[in-house]
Amino acid sequence: MAQEKFEGFHTSEDSVDIKGIFQKFIRYWYLFILTVFVAVSIAFLFNKYTNPVYLVNTTVLVKADKSVDASALLGIGFSNDQQNIENEIGRLTSFGLIYRAVTSLDFEVSYFVERGLVRKELYKSAPFEVVWDSTVPQATGLVYTVKFISNKEYYLEAEGELIKKYNYNTREFEPGEISNIEWRKNYRFGELVENPYNSFTIVLNENVNYNEDVENTFQFVFNNYFSLAEAFSGIDVEPINRESSILNVSIRSSNEKKSVDFLNTLTSVYLQQSLEIKNRIAINTIKFIDSQLNVISDTLRTAELDLQNFQSSREIMDMSFQSQQVFSNIGDLDKQKAELTVKSNYYHNLKNYITKNSDNLDNLVAPSAMGIEDPVLNQLVGELIKLYSLKADQLLYSTEKSPTVISTTNQIKSTQNAILGNINNIIQNSDQSLGIINRRIGELSQKAGYLPVTQRELVKYQRKFDLSNNIYTYLLQKRTEAQITEASNLPDNEVLDIARAELGTLVFPKTTLNYLIALILGLLFPVAYVLGKDYLDDSIVDRKDIEAITKFPIVGEILHSPKDSELVIAESPKSSISESFRSLRTNIQYMSKGKSKVTIMVTADMVGVGKTFISINLASIYAQYGKKTVLLGFDLRKPKIYQEFGLSNKSGLTSYLINKASLDEIIQPSVKIDHLDIILSGPVPPNPAELIASEKATELFNELRKRYDYIIIDTPPVGLVTDAFLLMDFSDVNVFLVRQGFTNKSVFGAIIRDIEEKGMKVSIVVNDIKKSKGYGYGYGYGYGYGYGYGYGQGYGYYTDDKSEKKKSFTKRLFNKL
Repeated sequence: MAQEKFEGFHTSEDSVDIKGIFQKFIRYWYLFILTVFVAVSIAFLFNKYTNPVYLVNTTVLVKADKSVDASALLGIGFSNDQQNIENEIGRLTSFGLIYRAVTSLDFEVSYFVERGLVRKELYKSAPFEVVWDSTVPQATGLVYTVKFISNKEYYLEAEGELIKKYNYNTREFEPGEISNIEWRKNYRFGELVENPYNSFTIVLNENVNYNEDVENTFQFVFNNYFSLAEAFSGIDVEPINRESSILNVSIRSSNEKKSVDFLNTLTSVYLQQSLEIKNRIAINTIKFIDSQLNVISDTLRTAELDLQNFQSSREIMDMSFQSQQVFSNIGDLDKQKAELTVKSNYYHNLKNYITKNSDNLDNLVAPSAMGIEDPVLNQLVGELIKLYSLKADQLLYSTEKSPTVISTTNQIKSTQNAILGNINNIIQNSDQSLGIINRRIGELSQKAGYLPVTQRELVKYQRKFDLSNNIYTYLLQKRTEAQITEASNLPDNEVLDIARAELGTLVFPKTTLNYLIALILGLLFPVAYVLGKDYLDDSIVDRKDIEAITKFPIVGEILHSPKDSELVIAESPKSSISESFRSLRTNIQYMSKGKSKVTIMVTADMVGVGKTFISINLASIYAQYGKKTVLLGFDLRKPKIYQEFGLSNKSGLTSYLINKASLDEIIQPSVKIDHLDIILSGPVPPNPAELIASEKATELFNELRKRYDYIIIDTPPVGLVTDAFLLMDFSDVNVFLVRQGFTNKSVFGAIIRDIEEKGMKVSIVVNDIKKSKGYGYGYGYGYGYGYGYGYGQGYGYYTDDKSEKKKSFTKRLFNKL
């Protein structure tokens, strides 16, 4: 079925009929113009009244991580630069970093202006400023509307639902919420506004232009840091290419300048955060060393006083050579012991700190800061500090039960266990080293026992002083190194290009693309309509639809008549439609094989096809030809012919068939057309079929053939009653009417098949062909003149075709619609 419906689009060789398709679309030119105009108009309004979205970006260089991967050293992982880049992407997109960035910016109050259908944000360009008190909880999300009354006074209105107050100092919401707010009042600029929801003052700034601002409607709203962080969470971070460690950080926003400030602040906070992690280690180291110095300084002072008092009391200024040698050896060992002691104290301190402060690592000291070069321990402690910072960021917007926080906590515990296991081994090795040094010191001390008592005691005091002094000096050295490290620390990464408003690109709406899409859609909609209409239309539109159903010949194609009267042949003999009837007359002559007397029956499959119109004008064209013609109104159920000719239908065929009138009594001259007589149907009978099948009907046609050259029979639809089938016994040519755009293909096909099965023959005539329907795509009608001739230059030939004054394009378009 679908194939049949699209046959108008193919040639006999089943190739695409481009000309036919084009003609179909040309008929709906007005629809194409309308849809394109509407689509482009919508695109124009969309482009004009849509807030533009800009893309701004900055680039960050992620430097290679030079640290040793502890998991690789332990044999459970491997170093991966790509992993480092992914970690940095995670840091840049983390809620904690974004939250920290927005709290560093002046984003607490957003300003807007309503211009037509567009609500535009005014960032640093509003004509006034809201000065608010951070110590007072403020209602966030409550929309305030400001309208200038004068340059000193303004109207303020607030509307909102489910509003909560936010404390900017504690950065937490106040308990409870306000369900519905409607509040309005007039104020003077600079006057304190206090209501149950907010406390602030509105002051004018240098951006004010009263002549313009008085016509505008402004709005402002307080924002909480959580909603701000969520609003800016849509940043996109990705490497500029697969081999590069340069990250492109971008964000889409309707306000370029605000996005630029946010991105620059974000990258600044990002670098500052990594620097703080580095400095935190140095600061913690300095704190730890200061605490150790407080202890050792007292011991050093005591040892110094003891040595000084002993030397003064015994008047000993120097040791003997033997004593010096023993003391030198012991001093070297004491120096080693001092370093090991400091490191051992750090190990035990680190172990106790991790054990007792598993959830707070703010004061953790890195091993490298104390001169401990163990790569595994350094890496594990560094990783622990990073994990703790990550957890702190996650807790800003999540709870302890969040899956991400739980995952980080598990990583922290795993790292702590690895550190404790490593420290236990290091402490064990450190204790062994201290034991060895103590034994050697003991052996030298035993040798010192052979020295004189005074020298022996001097060595003891000197050794105690030097041990404390070595530890103190070592700690001072490490403290100085930590201070230098803190002062010289730089962020691991760097910003290559800061975000700039001048480099922002418009990403929405795509003006040119929208117009292109509108144009395409404007063309596609009518194309879809035409094709869909053609697919769903089950009526006969062109001759190919007929040729696909039957092999009966098409002998005539009658143009649409714009006239009110049915008598177009009599009233407009030089019109194009009259010429189409002449072509039909010529073709019927071929069909009747040149008979001098011909009986022609006109029928159709349904009412409304134009049987009476064709019958009247076909009879008229023969009469004009000088042939004696009679028109029979055999549509006994619904007679119409008498109305067109202004005749009386009181007596007619039914009167003759029931023997109530003679043939001469029922024949009426047409009056309007010479050589044409009319026999009307007469009163409507109860049994039309029986009358037609009677012997009287045979007698009627026998007598008429003697008197007339042409007999034209107007019959009822063959698809509704059997009258036409009965009359086919008396006809020479059977004309079956098809009306363009009206006759149903299925009904037509069923009736034609029935006619074929009965062995009857008919000739097809297409009626009411309109130029706009594109019938036959210009193949011509009646095997005679082409449509272009009849409807184009043909007006100079067919003088009865009145050419109307050409209407304007707009009028023609709206007439089509």
